[in-house]
Amino acid sequence: MNLITEKSNIKSIGIDRKTISDILQIMNDEDKLVAYAVEKELPNIEKAVKEIIKSFKKGGRLIYIGAGTSGRLGILDASECPPTFSTDHDQVIGIIAGGLEAMTVAIEGAEDDVEAGKDDLQNIDLTEKDVVVGLTANGNTPYVLGALEYANSIGTTTVGVTCNEDSKITKVANIAITPVVGPEVIAGSTRLKAGTAQKMVLNMLSTASMIGLGKVYNNLMVDVNPTNSKLIDRATRIIMEATRVERKEAERYLELSKNKPKVAIVMIKKDCSYEEAVQLLEEHGGYVYKVLE
Repeated sequence: MNLITEKSNIKSIGIDRKTISDILQIMNDEDKLVAYAVEKELPNIEKAVKEIIKSFKKGGRLIYIGAGTSGRLGILDASECPPTFSTDHDQVIGIIAGGLEAMTVAIEGAEDDVEAGKDDLQNIDLTEKDVVVGLTANGNTPYVLGALEYANSIGTTTVGVTCNEDSKITKVANIAITPVVGPEVIAGSTRLKAGTAQKMVLNMLSTASMIGLGKVYNNLMVDVNPTNSKLIDRATRIIMEATRVERKEAERYLELSKNKPKVAIVMIKKDCSYEEAVQLLEEHGGYVYKVLE
């Protein structure tokens, strides 16, 4: 198959004889193409986000599955959701071919195992309420294809993220997201532009979905989980910005709200108790702006 991600990039021919300055300029020029490639896929990303929000609202999960760099990026995005949005640890899940050891060590042959993709989804009790996002730069990774084929067989919504338009995953996934970034500076090294494109898409999938669940107020991270001093300070500043109270007052309400900035904001703005704020948020689907309207 003629995969653009495997082709030689004419712009980087002879890069081994370039100065460091020239090497960096070539890489930077190529990286500039990534955002435009992702932009072309916004309609498909929107379709995926709508499915993810629907899934979350009926108790489903977002599951990323991939191999190598793609798998690592999925786990990275999943791992950032609990501290950023206070999601349950099993609401957004990252799975990588070869298991967690593959995060730091290449597990040879793991990505070629079709049955392993299916097995890994069965091991987390995949249901039709979930959404599975298959991540594969070249679009033909057997492990990922096996996973999506199994997900399709039980009625789960499937999304494929790849940097090749005519790859196998575009035929398997219900929704295909294909930012075509062109050949890599080092031919076939898809941890470069293809990896960057996949990271940008994942940022959009998770962030836009969380906004759609009411986990952001204005542009503030109001569902942050303040589990360390940095995040406690961030939560305090979020309350201050949203309500215009002084730091000491914000710190007091953060404590009264049991470390839930969203609840603290409603308590201050509506001049109500913790219990009343929680109830108001439940009644309005978790959206702060709807409570305050």
